[in-house]
Amino acid sequence: MSITVTSLALLLAAAQDAPVDPAHNAAPAPALEDAVEEVEEAPAEDLVTVAIDTTMGRIVLELDRGRAPITTANFLAYVDDGYLEFAEFYRAMPFGDTGLAQFGVRRMDKTRDPIAHEPTNETGLKHERGTIALINAGPGTGRSDFYIAIAPIPGFDCCDNGPGFAPFGRVVEGMDVVEAIYAAPVDPDKGEGVMKGQMLADPIKITGAERVVAD
Repeated sequence: MSITVTSLALLLAAAQDAPVDPAHNAAPAPALEDAVEEVEEAPAEDLVTVAIDTTMGRIVLELDRGRAPITTANFLAYVDDGYLEFAEFYRAMPFGDTGLAQFGVRRMDKTRDPIAHEPTNETGLKHERGTIALINAGPGTGRSDFYIAIAPIPGFDCCDNGPGFAPFGRVVEGMDVVEAIYAAPVDPDKGEGVMKGQMLADPIKITGAERVVAD
């Protein structure tokens, strides 16, 4: 697509500051395989598993604190503080043949300070199917909004179109839940500008989030 990562960053980040104003792609989600893309395995000690419960089901994430320590620590702080329980999936953004499900903490009293950007050329983490990444409007602005990729989005990686976004993990269970969220109904009258038609009519609430310790 012709849109640059810089302009897309502004478009994605705009929703962080917008009031909770639900709006999706009217088209159904693309048909995708059930399995998440295979990616290079990180050392087990570098991985942190987090379970997120939503009103549509559970999503289990595997976060790579070895390759993306700053971004992972930021997300885990929201988990450990209980702040993700103030979050919701509120947007389904199509992007060419793929798209993303966006969620975040939208109460300013429950958001943390912005963090340093960890670009893909430094972390080695790419935008594959099921990737979770931090949204930013430019390096050093990411804080409390995230997305999960429905399919690979190489255009979101650094550096041909700019610094890109910051992947820090992947979905290992519940990709069907993510796809269902992406395909959820939208309200065509809600949202502004390019976000119109992308905001979920009924945001999907996160009801709990916790680290999962292996037996």
